[in-house]
Amino acid sequence: MSEFKELIKSFSKSREYVRDFFIYGFKTRDEFQGWSPRTYDNERRRLESWLSAYVRQDYTPKGKNIYLSIDSNLLDTNPLYRVWKAKSFTDNDIMLHFYLLDYLLGSEGESVEEITDGILAAYDVLFEPQMVRRKCNEYVKNGMLAGIRQGKKRLYRLNPSFRDMLSSYPGLGNALKLYQLSSPLGILGNTIMENVSLTNDVFRIKHHFFAHTLEDEILLSLLDAIHQKRTVFLQIKSTHSKQTVKVNCVPLKIFSGTRTGRRFLCFYFPEKKRFSCARMDAIKEVDLGEIYPDYQTALDNLEKNKTKAWGVSFQNSGHTHTEHVKLTLYVREDSESFILQRLKREGKGGTVRRIAPDTFVYETTVFDANEMLPWIRTFTGRIVSLETDNKRLAALFQKDFYAMHRLYFKE
Repeated sequence: MSEFKELIKSFSKSREYVRDFFIYGFKTRDEFQGWSPRTYDNERRRLESWLSAYVRQDYTPKGKNIYLSIDSNLLDTNPLYRVWKAKSFTDNDIMLHFYLLDYLLGSEGESVEEITDGILAAYDVLFEPQMVRRKCNEYVKNGMLAGIRQGKKRLYRLNPSFRDMLSSYPGLGNALKLYQLSSPLGILGNTIMENVSLTNDVFRIKHHFFAHTLEDEILLSLLDAIHQKRTVFLQIKSTHSKQTVKVNCVPLKIFSGTRTGRRFLCFYFPEKKRFSCARMDAIKEVDLGEIYPDYQTALDNLEKNKTKAWGVSFQNSGHTHTEHVKLTLYVREDSESFILQRLKREGKGGTVRRIAPDTFVYETTVFDANEMLPWIRTFTGRIVSLETDNKRLAALFQKDFYAMHRLYFKE
């Protein structure tokens, strides 16, 4: 029987479990499909080890639920960052890490051979030069070391410490405190803060979407592809069917919902000549492809099409390219002008006009009118009529209306 280990080699499996416990905390042990009971137990134990202060239990007729309860406005950092810091390592890895950094302290630059011999002389420990070279190159890539070319040799030395940088730029500390709490890839700022023993005693965020950090590895690869204007090969796992599909596309933009915080990748299908979006939490793997020569053209076309996208959908289930929506509302002009202001503020370019005393019409044309339904529902009680090309939208709204009527007026 294999021994349980808290540290992990692959982040992808733990990412899915943490997301399930955090967002879908109503699942019992038997409802985690696709993984063995032993895998579930191991991931649950890791979760309890990493985030013990936030783990809660609840008992239902189906069994015991384990879930995460986190109040964002009380915390000075994102507790899910701890998941990133659990990567496994070998004994030699951790030994070389400390010997290497300690040996290079104060050095102006040494070659791999000099470092290997120096560690042997100073600490009486022998490492393979190739291992030292790999570790040095890894740390150059991570920014911990600087690689200096001197003739045919490459010398390595420590980069200036973050503590020195903070003392040189007094405002940098506060910038890090805000960055690690509010920005994508905030784990970078959090790691720097831990390196210099800096804590966030300034900022709190009332509505913070902590689960975003679970997507940051995918986000970094996508931003790299966008920066280089390359195509990508995506592995996308459907959140409904659980089927995994492979997609070759051109990544263009990252969209973020202001209400739910959910993030989407907007991309272009060159073969189908259309735009589409995928939820970031559904993307499991990203592989960079070739440079796309018409990248700027696709990006310009996206900016034009965005004006007719209500949310993230660029197509509908009908035969028309766009769909028209006409919403007639009863609004008291003497006391409810805020409703009209809201229509203009949230209407995304739609027109608002008065057709009779206390009666106004809002009209717009969008790619997929189904995305408007949650917003339209918020005007329930004021809606005089809803007219649209999308028959499904009209049927769903009518169904919801009658369901609400039955709920409040059972007779």
